[in-house]
Amino acid sequence: MQMTIRMPDEYKSRIEEIVNKTGLKKSDIARIAVKNFLESFEAREQGESPAAEAKDLIGVVDSSIPDLGTNHRRHLLNKIKRQ
Repeated sequence: MQMTIRMPDEYKSRIEEIVNKTGLKKSDIARIAVKNFLESFEAREQGESPAAEAKDLIGVVDSSIPDLGTNHRRHLLNKIKRQ
């Protein structure tokens, strides 16, 4: 199926940057964007939580601070004081 879309100039310039950086075609970028939107939309329709949508990001970073989740305020204040 072929589709024509209109978009703001700022989107066009950003897409051109991505084309130059990645070597992808504009149509590839459009297909990827539509696919991501449809998957996200379907997840919301099925009642998935925002955490489920971000499941590939959860646990990706290791801070090496075992109690960061429970004592984040204390760690943040200590870091600010050290600066």
